Amino acid sequence: MEITDLTPAEVRVWQAFPLGEGVDFRESPEDDPRTGGSWGPERTVRAEVLRALLLNGPTRDGEIAGLKLTGARITGRLDLMYGTVEHPVRLRSCHFEQTPNLYGAQVRALVLSDSVLPGLTAGTLRVELVLRITCCRITGPVRLAGAQITGAFFANGAELGTPPLPGEPPERDTSDPPDAEAVLQLNHAEIGADVWAVGLVAHGQIRLNGATVGGQVNLDDAELSAPGDVALHAETLSVGTDLRAMRLRAHGTVNLSGARIPRHINLAYARLSHPEGSALRASSCVVGELWLREAAPIEGAVNLRRSQLDLLHVPPEVWPDRVKLDGLSYQRLAPHLPAEQRLPLLEREAGGYLPQGYEQLATAYRTVGDESAARTVQLAKLRRHRRTLPPYARIWGHLQDVTVGYGFRPMRAAGWLFVLLVTGALAFALEHPRPLKSDEAPDFNPVIYTLDLLLPIIGFGQETAFAPDGWYQWLSYVLIATGWVLVTTVAAGITRSLSRQ
Repeated sequence: MEITDLTPAEVRVWQAFPLGEGVDFRESPEDDPRTGGSWGPERTVRAEVLRALLLNGPTRDGEIAGLKLTGARITGRLDLMYGTVEHPVRLRSCHFEQTPNLYGAQVRALVLSDSVLPGLTAGTLRVELVLRITCCRITGPVRLAGAQITGAFFANGAELGTPPLPGEPPERDTSDPPDAEAVLQLNHAEIGADVWAVGLVAHGQIRLNGATVGGQVNLDDAELSAPGDVALHAETLSVGTDLRAMRLRAHGTVNLSGARIPRHINLAYARLSHPEGSALRASSCVVGELWLREAAPIEGAVNLRRSQLDLLHVPPEVWPDRVKLDGLSYQRLAPHLPAEQRLPLLEREAGGYLPQGYEQLATAYRTVGDESAARTVQLAKLRRHRRTLPPYARIWGHLQDVTVGYGFRPMRAAGWLFVLLVTGALAFALEHPRPLKSDEAPDFNPVIYTLDLLLPIIGFGQETAFAPDGWYQWLSYVLIATGWVLVTTVAAGITRSLSRQ
């Protein structure tokens, strides 16, 4: 277009471009871009003028050209589809009437901070430095699927999507394709540095499926709202360091299935809510540490099936009533608590009794040297398993539990033995059994005789030399049978312990 077609406001922008100078149309620093639709011609710049500058604008030797525009109303569609922009683009506190189209474009740096836009179409965008939508108000979807950003992506304080009217539930337009439900789409994007979205407010779904982030993803203080749906869809997300989401408020599922995060997923002080489904789905993940320290009780199910963690830091009161932990492996638990406070979680398993969960918990206690807690978990596992057996098999289980705690409470057997020994010794001391052969029988000793009855393997010569009568005979039968039970259950416990080692 010819320069004679430019308005006075556009002339200022055109003249500043080759010098890389900024043009600020704001009347005061407090100007609100949300009111930009009423700004007059003195602050209006046509998108076609910006396009002509960026693709083929004037330059000056010795100067670094660049578009630096603040507080402008931009009319028309800024269409840079498949274009190559060699200059940095900074459009701060601007009001866009139409959605910019940067699909397949290549730019040095793109800054849209504090601006108001109806959306942003920038799939497969290539950015050499940074992309900023910090503190932007964007009512429509931000499409960045397949984008490649060498530096960082900033969305701190941005508000995406349109909140539902007060008292009205959010509506989903099922006639639109699935991508229309996402207010930020970064599927399969490649970001060389960090993703900063501190304080982000999203009225709709955030998508990071298959994205690769070289540094960290920071969602501290973010609020993601997609009631009844997935608020954060980040399956197979790959992060170089951490996923921070301290004080995150998510109304909808946080889906991290298949993610690879070598250090932390930090959800400390977070509030996760999806009562009718899964509030946190992190199955098949490989994560260094998962933190839910000081988080609010989770509303909805938690799915950590088949995930691998080094550290799981979740206080018992944070876990919901429904969990899916089949195949979950971890090295350590924090904070370190008695086994009795951890065991109720395994009762909430949606798949019913799963022995692997108990074995994993016992292993974690052994890792930190708490053998007593590990034995408590193993005992709880056998008791839980007993409830799945037919009635006749439960009787033997109850007997082992009462006598020696399935072998994990060996001192209980000693207690039973002592009680029976005292009972038998007192009974036989009151009335000695008759000798079978009076001329060959040794001197009767009630204590040794009772031991001879209780211990089926060791013989002291008393049992074979004397034969009680009447109810004493029945007492001897009880002592013999009880001794066999004690020996059998202790042997079973020892065998179980050796097999674990």
